[in-house]
Amino acid sequence: MFNKVARSALRQSRDIQEGCSGLPDQVILEVWMDVRRVFPHSHEGQVPLKGVSAQQKRNLSIHEYQSVQLLNSYGIPTPKALPAFSAEEAESVAKSFGKDELVIKAQVLAGGRGKGHFDSGFQGGVQMVDSPAQAKDFASKMLGHKLITKQTGAAGRICNAVMLAERLPPQKEYYAAILNDRARGSPVLVTSSQGGMNIEDVAHDTPEAIITTSLDFDNGISQQDALDLASKLGFAKGDAQKNAAETFQNLYKIFREKDATQIEINPLAELSNGQVLCMDAKFGFDDNADFRQKDVFQLRDTTQEDAQEVEAAEYGLNFIKLDGDIGCLVNGAGLAMATMDVLNLHGGSPANFLDVGGGATADAVKKAFELLLTSKNVKSIFVNIFGGIMRCDVIAEGIIKATKELELSIPLVVRLQGTKEAEAKKMIKESGLKIYPFDGLDEAAAKAVEAAKSGL
Repeated sequence: MFNKVARSALRQSRDIQEGCSGLPDQVILEVWMDVRRVFPHSHEGQVPLKGVSAQQKRNLSIHEYQSVQLLNSYGIPTPKALPAFSAEEAESVAKSFGKDELVIKAQVLAGGRGKGHFDSGFQGGVQMVDSPAQAKDFASKMLGHKLITKQTGAAGRICNAVMLAERLPPQKEYYAAILNDRARGSPVLVTSSQGGMNIEDVAHDTPEAIITTSLDFDNGISQQDALDLASKLGFAKGDAQKNAAETFQNLYKIFREKDATQIEINPLAELSNGQVLCMDAKFGFDDNADFRQKDVFQLRDTTQEDAQEVEAAEYGLNFIKLDGDIGCLVNGAGLAMATMDVLNLHGGSPANFLDVGGGATADAVKKAFELLLTSKNVKSIFVNIFGGIMRCDVIAEGIIKATKELELSIPLVVRLQGTKEAEAKKMIKESGLKIYPFDGLDEAAAKAVEAAKSGL
């Protein structure tokens, strides 16, 4: 069915596809992207994939003040922290603490807030506050402005809330995180005595300072193992070790009960009185668990997400932007991977990952075209459909509808195979539209790359 070049691409993807069988599209794409980064020149003539949009991973993240509320609901102690959504409210909230030494943090879903800057020129998304008036002043400079950090890209992300928290000087700072380890096939608790800094730097400079503990899926970590870990990390004997152990256990309880993909506490602080507090928290939750985690997914802030990806999801489309110039519309994550591979092998670069799934309608296909055309970089569009559950004639109807109503002017290459294939090809032929139809994947991909370069 596939010729030599197509099979060559698929050989590289086959193990990924088999290993990822049954996983969500976004997870499969992440694995594919990892392989492309590690093996950028694994085939002669192949060019590396261009930079990926910052908004690639699509697990739900929540704001820090929401994370604090979730931690507290499980009995995990944190400094007192409250959100504010206006400068006036920030001043009022600051007064409610009954103390002047506070910290104010911009609530933006990105790391590096403290070193970031706002589009207004104001420096720093984390500031020390010494009075309610100062809290109001800082809040006015943060709210309604975009914070730009090393993780947001140049566009930044809008700040719609700030969090005020009491300042509590730690005696020592630690790091703790829970996540799934694919290599071990289990959740793991990653800890370090070197908290309050970038854990990647710790892993690079002093890898021996990181302790990774495998966790039992049903039971997490036992009290004795948690106490032993706290001791090994250097928590003071007595209350500090006991409190740290209890925190480790409760963190896993949240992780399992709330379908989290990651919980990161940095720093985990030990105070002089033996208290152990989570000073900063980041959560990620599995998007596939939204049906049973209604309370968590109500916390979603779409203003922090790519607007096009949010719009695509409303139509049942899985859309993730890349930085190439060939718009891709495919059904199925495995075929989408193969499609992007073959485009790369021919010297092209995909502009997106777009999976229409098995239940797309003609209107959804039209919406997919609208999303593709929002990027000025797109020079050609490649539709690659293998009709199983998804009928080719429905795709064809959507293609014709989109081409006419959107007055499509860029080259459109279409490959349709499978259910209702003959009917679909007939519809496209009789439409009289300028569409390049192909049966072979390799030939179709080559044409899409050629069209993007020459504008045929």
